[in-house]
Amino acid sequence: MEGKKFELNDIVEMKKPHPCGSNEWRIIRMGADIRIKCLGCSHSVLMPRREFTRKMKKVVGHYNEESS
Repeated sequence: MEGKKFELNDIVEMKKPHPCGSNEWRIIRMGADIRIKCLGCSHSVLMPRREFTRKMKKVVGHYNEESS
């Protein structure tokens, strides 16, 4: 199995879209659990790392504080 590489403040695309319509999330906390924040509506979700790696599709880019 290929290990997915992701870091804090990465923008990730999940397999299923959020009910608000956005499919991109920012990683805002990492540890045994990972907290992600929807870029569409700012809703945040905490999930175990194993579940996150299963539901994550790909890393889109890195979040910059200056540009947003």
